[in-house]
Amino acid sequence: MIDTVVFDVGNVLTSFGWKDFIKSFGYSEDVTERIGKATIEGRYWNEYDRGVMTNDEIVNNFVSLDKDLENEIRTTMKCFTGILKPVDYAIPWIGELKNRGLRVLFLSNFSERAFNECQDALGFLDYVDGGIFSYRVGLIKPDPAIYRKLIETYALTPQNCVFIDDLKDNVAAASAIGFNTILFEEYNQARAELKQLLIMH
Repeated sequence: MIDTVVFDVGNVLTSFGWKDFIKSFGYSEDVTERIGKATIEGRYWNEYDRGVMTNDEIVNNFVSLDKDLENEIRTTMKCFTGILKPVDYAIPWIGELKNRGLRVLFLSNFSERAFNECQDALGFLDYVDGGIFSYRVGLIKPDPAIYRKLIETYALTPQNCVFIDDLKDNVAAASAIGFNTILFEEYNQARAELKQLLIMH
């Protein structure tokens, strides 16, 4: 019987708009794409999310991927305010699940800096029963260790949990450990799939 729902944060319980954030600096479409490629497609976020790299180190690494845009990249990375937006369904969805007697947790690859600068989008945290941010434990999804940390911390039985994330690798890792999983594409789709899982279990 399912007793717990575990949510990712970015793009599931919030809306993550990195490219829109970059555009807000007034850059051209080409420059926006190049900054996005250097910062999103680089492998360094994982180290940053875990707290292994400092802000200066990660920015230097992003710059190394497109040195012609050093000034633009450094300007963009000075402030994360506005990259994360609240979604109107998060709190009602959490409330609906808790009213059904389910525990609601989160598991997120979220850096400390992003947490500090995006708190205005994290109002749903007052309504969940707990969870783990990667930077606080030095682990990131899809590393199986972070799922095991969640299991240990909250005494979970994976077969009694549903894990909802927007990234295939993260969902696959959770499924391998025994979680029921939903690949989040948009709210109505995920809500319908969760409702079906709850009926089946």
